[in-house]
Amino acid sequence: MSWLDRVRNSLPFIAKRETQDTLWHKCPGCSQMIFIKEYEENLSVCPKCGHHGRIGPKARFVQIFDEASWTTLPTPQVADDPLRFRDSKKYTDRIKAARASTGEQDALINASGRILGRKAVVGVQDFAFMGGSMGLGVGAAFVEGARKAIAERAPYVIFTAAGGARMQEGILSLMQMPKTTVAIAELKEAGLPYIVVLTDPTTGGVTASYAMLGDVQISEPGALIGFAGQRVIENTIREKLPEGFQRAEYLLDHGMLDMVVERKNLRETLGQLIGYLCEEKAAA
Repeated sequence: MSWLDRVRNSLPFIAKRETQDTLWHKCPGCSQMIFIKEYEENLSVCPKCGHHGRIGPKARFVQIFDEASWTTLPTPQVADDPLRFRDSKKYTDRIKAARASTGEQDALINASGRILGRKAVVGVQDFAFMGGSMGLGVGAAFVEGARKAIAERAPYVIFTAAGGARMQEGILSLMQMPKTTVAIAELKEAGLPYIVVLTDPTTGGVTASYAMLGDVQISEPGALIGFAGQRVIENTIREKLPEGFQRAEYLLDHGMLDMVVERKNLRETLGQLIGYLCEEKAAA
């Protein structure tokens, strides 16, 4: 027996401490380690660099709606695998894994409630559910949210976060672009506001459809917003793109957004906008 083994065996046994895996969060923006409780209390925004982390529907509803004022709307039922698609995995297996990890049926969840006392229907895309990709489920949920808003004479607010159309549904996913556009037209015909809040990232077919058709276009700071990726564009036009291209602040400077709002101010901003856009119509 070596001297190291003798010393090790002579020491009193200390059981390994059991700790949670989520005590710390590494910020993607500044790479600093943040105590997870501090991070969540700051609305999943880095207190050091201000990087806005990605959050799901439940956290978003808690942050946006008045306390205990909202109810989640049922998720529309659609065909899970209309094309019987398979790559390295079956599409049905990918859907099951996404549902197990997020606890949601699909990538877009709606809720109805009040923001600063004013009625609103809010839809939130969850990037954790297959990259927030737009398929039959997302299209159906968007239409349901818009029609619920019409029924309640309330605005429809959508928080976008997506990598684009869902490739496993092929042409059926692309058909959701005109489908959601028609739903927005129904909102406008009813005289109701449609407000878009773009979060990181919003790209592809979502950007090419309902993400850019709002009466008011808002974004969180630093959000990636675009259609194609930066490298694809550079290879196509054979030019170097400006620094910060496709980020919220750049798009605000070039007229594609109306405002960039920090997460802590979103609830108040949305409540004020709804008041401006809805109360005059109600009075008329």
